[in-house]
Amino acid sequence: MTTTSCYQNAVRLLDHCLQGESWPHELLRALADGECSDALFRIVAEGLADRFEPALCDTYAALFAEAIAPGESAALVERYRRVRIPRAISGEPRTVLVLSRVTLGADVAVTSVILDAAKRRFPDAAIYLVGPRKNWELFAADPRIRHLPINYRRGTLRERLASGPELREALAAAPSGPGSIVIDPDSRLTQLGLLPVCPEERYYFFESRAYGGDGDDPLPVLAQRWAEQTFGIPDARPFVALRQASGMSQPGIAISLGVGENPAKRIADPFEAELLALLAQTGLPLTIDQGAGGEEAARVERAVAAAGVQVERWNGSFAGFASIVAGSRLYVGYDSAGQHVAAACGVPLVAVFAGFSCPRMFARWRPAGCVVRVEDPDPARVLEQVRLTLPQTLESR
Repeated sequence: MTTTSCYQNAVRLLDHCLQGESWPHELLRALADGECSDALFRIVAEGLADRFEPALCDTYAALFAEAIAPGESAALVERYRRVRIPRAISGEPRTVLVLSRVTLGADVAVTSVILDAAKRRFPDAAIYLVGPRKNWELFAADPRIRHLPINYRRGTLRERLASGPELREALAAAPSGPGSIVIDPDSRLTQLGLLPVCPEERYYFFESRAYGGDGDDPLPVLAQRWAEQTFGIPDARPFVALRQASGMSQPGIAISLGVGENPAKRIADPFEAELLALLAQTGLPLTIDQGAGGEEAARVERAVAAAGVQVERWNGSFAGFASIVAGSRLYVGYDSAGQHVAAACGVPLVAVFAGFSCPRMFARWRPAGCVVRVEDPDPARVLEQVRLTLPQTLESR
C-alpha cells in the first residue's frame, strides 16, 4: 500500500471515529499493517488524542485495543475503564516508578508535575523516571530521580508494542518490585494506558485527554489537580533539573524552530528569517537549536543565511539546549518542548502556536507566558504579532 493510500485510509478511519460511526474492520487491519502504522498513529491516534474530548477516549480504547490484540480487545477495554478512575494512593511504597510520556515537552509539562508530587509525598522512596535517556536528562541533576531505561521506537505497530514486554520485565525487576507503584501519565509506553504493565492495584493512571472534561485548563494545571487527588499534594509544579550548564555567557535569546515533525506548526517563509532579523534588533545575543539534524537543521541554516545575522548554533542534546533556555532572557519558538522548559524555569517566552486541531488542543498545550495564537498563518501578520509582544515580554524579567 502506498504512503498516499495509507494517509487516505487513515483520514477515512479518523472521520468514522469523529462521526461516532462504527469503523470498517478491514480498514483498521490495513492500517495496522507495518507499512501504514505511521499513518495510523500520526493521523488517527493523534487525531483522537489532540481533541481532548472525553468521549473520544472511549473510541481510542476500543479502536486501538482491536488493533493491538484482535480477539482480546474486550478485556483490554474493560481494564482500561477500571484504571482510568482516579484514586488516592494508600500506604508507603518503597519504589515509585513514573513512566515517561516519551515526548520531551510532555515530560516537562505533565510528568515533571507528577515527579514533584511523588518526591514530596514519599520522601524516603526511590523514585524512577522510566523511559528514554534523553527524557531523564531533563531531571538528571535531581538526586531523587533515578533512571530506568526503556526505549520506544516510532516504527510499525509491532515495533511500538515491543517496548511493552520490556517494560513489564523492567518494572517487575525494579528494586522492591512488590513494594512499588507505577504512575502512568498517559504514556505512549503503554499506548495511553491500554497495555497492562503491572498488577492493577499498583497502577495509577492519569488519563490526561479526558481529565478536566470540557474545561480549558492547560495540562500542567490538570496534572497538578490529579496529583492532589492522587498524592494529596496540592501545589505540585513543572520543573527541570539540568545536569549540564551550557547557558550563555551573556544572557540572550534562545530560539527553536523545531516542530516535532508536524509541518502544520510552522509558519511559511520568509517568516523564520524575518523572525531572526527582528530578534537581532534587540541587541541581545541569539542562540538557536539545530535540532536533531536533517530537515530542521537545513531550515535553520537557510533562515540564518537569509536573515544575515550573527547567531550561535547549538548542536547537541536537548538537555543542553534546555540549560541555554534556562539561562536566557527570552525564549522564542514554535509550539515545542522548548516553550515548556522556559515556562518551568520562569523564563519569559514568545510561543508561536499554529496548527492546532481545535481550540481545546490550544488550551491544553499552551505554556505559561506570551503565546501568539495563529489563526491566520500569513507570515507578515504573525511576525507583526511577535513584534508587538517583544518589548513587554523582555521587560517582564
